[in-house]
Amino acid sequence: MITSHSNPAIMAARKLLQTKERKASGAFLAEGLRVIAQAFDSGAMVQQLIYSPELLVSEFGQSLVEKGLALGISTLEVSQAVFTSLARKDTPQGIAAVIGQRWFPLSENAPVNNELWVALQAVQNPGNLGTILRTCDAIGAKGLLLLDDCTDPYDPAAVKASLGSIFTVPLMKSRLSEFQNWSASHPEVSVFGSSDKGAEDYTRARYVLPALLLMGSERQGLPAEYLALCRQTVRIPMEGACDSLNLSVAAGIILYEIYYQTRKHREELP
Repeated sequence: MITSHSNPAIMAARKLLQTKERKASGAFLAEGLRVIAQAFDSGAMVQQLIYSPELLVSEFGQSLVEKGLALGISTLEVSQAVFTSLARKDTPQGIAAVIGQRWFPLSENAPVNNELWVALQAVQNPGNLGTILRTCDAIGAKGLLLLDDCTDPYDPAAVKASLGSIFTVPLMKSRLSEFQNWSASHPEVSVFGSSDKGAEDYTRARYVLPALLLMGSERQGLPAEYLALCRQTVRIPMEGACDSLNLSVAAGIILYEIYYQTRKHREELP
């Protein structure tokens, strides 16, 4: 059992809580029973398991360790104090994993047939990003595109908020020029933009698949150059004193409207 906070493997795992180290290594640290289970179920690149037997008391948790051992994954047993030094949860469940990041190239992918994607431009809050990932999974969206300087989806707060959806929704990233070229190359994809100045109430718009919902940052919304790429812009009506909704809430509202409008069409297609 590792009891030293300065153990090299523990120090390396702890560094993954930093954006710079995640970018350099191409890995991230995930924790919690549900997230680790989803990582296994999704075939994620689990590089190392870290667990504390003092905290990991459930049979389900122990089965995850056994699965890791059976797959030949490096497994570290650590003390409760050492595990707590890694944990971001208020009540750690005693299991974490170092996992390889997975990115898909935009140039080789596009929504087809009855598929829906979401694109986020310059989103800054990792909790919002993780929550949107979870909603994407819930409505069956087939991709999440991050444009410009978005927050890291592998940030611990984003991973936690995604509740395992970080492994089930394909991730891509791009800049404006590449996205413009991609959009021009895929005229069959309907791009719907969300804006407080949108031309249409989001419930009155008619969403056609394949489609991409494009949303801007929490503060600025979509810049003009992105709005110019939209087939239609939609707005969520506001009647109170507030002039905006939380981004993840707004995304959920519009995504479920698209889901309800297109569900019959999805079910009819093979």
